[in-house]
Amino acid sequence: MRAMKLILTRPGPHDTGRTAPGGPAAGSARAGRRADPGGPVTGPARVGRRTKELTGRLCPGDIAVIDHADIDRVAADALVAAQPAAVLNAARSITGRYPNTGPAILVEAGIPLIDDLGPAVMALADRAPLEIVDGQVMAGGEVIAKGDRQGAASLEDAMAAAREGLSVEIERFAENTMTYLRRERDLLLDGVGVPAIRTRIAGRHVLIVVRGYHYREDLAMLRSYVKENRPVLIGVDGGADAIIDEGWKPDMIVGDMDSVSDHALASGAEIVVHAYRDGKAPGLERVRELGVEPVVFPATGTSEDITMLLADDKGAELIVAVGTHATLVEFLDKGRAGMASTFLTRLRVGGKLIDAKGVSRLYRTRISNTQLTLLSLAGVSAVLAALGATSAGQTFFGILGARFDDFWSWLGSLFGG
Repeated sequence: MRAMKLILTRPGPHDTGRTAPGGPAAGSARAGRRADPGGPVTGPARVGRRTKELTGRLCPGDIAVIDHADIDRVAADALVAAQPAAVLNAARSITGRYPNTGPAILVEAGIPLIDDLGPAVMALADRAPLEIVDGQVMAGGEVIAKGDRQGAASLEDAMAAAREGLSVEIERFAENTMTYLRRERDLLLDGVGVPAIRTRIAGRHVLIVVRGYHYREDLAMLRSYVKENRPVLIGVDGGADAIIDEGWKPDMIVGDMDSVSDHALASGAEIVVHAYRDGKAPGLERVRELGVEPVVFPATGTSEDITMLLADDKGAELIVAVGTHATLVEFLDKGRAGMASTFLTRLRVGGKLIDAKGVSRLYRTRISNTQLTLLSLAGVSAVLAALGATSAGQTFFGILGARFDDFWSWLGSLFGG
């Protein structure tokens, strides 16, 4: 059992706004650095209880302070992309519930991960200068928190223990599936509760983009498909920004609106706010503040699941999904509350669902040696044909032919005696 941690926090001004690279936070206070892989780390703190919101305002060199039990792969990829100097986690990055891969991604990227610092570390002020030495977090020369600095060996031990607990999670999954089926039976089987929308979906392909594993790479591989079939483009929360980044315009945005940009919400897409069954919709106020009147869809489950159910209910011919969750670990990454809805939703729409997950790794254009040889021969032939069509080229070929005749005559005389 680890020793009790003593947490002392200092009050300070909070800066919750997003700071762009090169802005005020780009000075000495945020010059995060790592002298060596196991050495001290310094940089300004960036505190956020929701990891996916924090990554939107992280700058390279910042020290990310999160409270994220069982860091999932999507969160880890977003943190790696933000290039923090280190990640401080108030919770345990691997609780043992299941073998989540997020912590290993951070460590493999060379980002120090300090684990299990305790909830009081979340009281740190944004942009407070910090120094990390081993598992100790220091501010103003004082140790304010102590945790475990994770490495490859410690993570492997934690993952081995987590794999042993999978059977418990599978049992919970089965229980949660039955609970969800009883609660949302009418929606799943008969489409009761699906709201009316203005976007025409009947008879068309629908491309649903979720901010999941490899979603950007897979989406880029579908450019030809989008150009040829012109599907209805639906972004689930931050997936709408991925659609815009590809140069397209989303037709619809579905979600609780906690990770989509204002730019996407104001793009003209139809907005469907995912609400709880009791009607509470955390993202409703934000959308209305932008002058947009959304459609509200109360349902249990995840936003990507209600998006599939919506597309299916409105008569989509084909549903192509990018970044959605399908494997056991991905279900567990979402938490127990979202596992059953995804499983049952896929059973409901499976006849018209095509999962584009991993297409960027499955299909890569490769040119074989034979193709390169034929291409080279075609190029040489084209050059020779072009030369033969000019007077200079004809003269050149005449001289070359005469030289070849001389060489052939010399060779014949050499062997003919």
